[in-house]
Amino acid sequence: MKKIAIFASGSGSNAENIANYFRGSDQVSISAVLTNKPDAYVLERAKKLGVPSLVFNRKDFVYSSTVIDFLKSLNVDAIILAGFLWKVPIELINAFPDKILNIHPALLPSYGGKGMYGMNVHNAVIENKEKESGITIHLVNEEYDKGAILLQARTAITESDSSEDLAKKIHALEYAYFPVAIEAWLSGVK
Repeated sequence: MKKIAIFASGSGSNAENIANYFRGSDQVSISAVLTNKPDAYVLERAKKLGVPSLVFNRKDFVYSSTVIDFLKSLNVDAIILAGFLWKVPIELINAFPDKILNIHPALLPSYGGKGMYGMNVHNAVIENKEKESGITIHLVNEEYDKGAILLQARTAITESDSSEDLAKKIHALEYAYFPVAIEAWLSGVK
């Protein structure tokens, strides 16, 4: 059984989708949901799902071993970033080498890097009149959105699509592909 921890900074719809996908699985269990925002709705979702949660601040995340110690106390095998907005510190990457997976709401390497998240990405894609966008599921390394790409899924953009329309298309891709990609990836995680 692989134990995963999910990090999220917002509403947690992807975290809930992942938890529901693995509910009853004998291969994967959700050990905890972690967030950097004490008012993030993901905490409510975790409570409803019966998943333990941890709220941490920047000091706990970047300048101490609080988060790493918590994850290790749960014997976590892998970390899933599902709408988590902070850069992952090198200490956490080193503690879980090639065991941190992220989803990005664009086709990397385009529209990646610092500040490129959520509606910022969708607005930029629409402003640049792109014909398609999508999601990228990738490993996390010490640089924003530069880890090895495991999967990309695409969606067409019409001339009448707004940033909000694109966001809905991207969410549909995330819900469809992220849990499946996690499951396939975890089968190879030692």
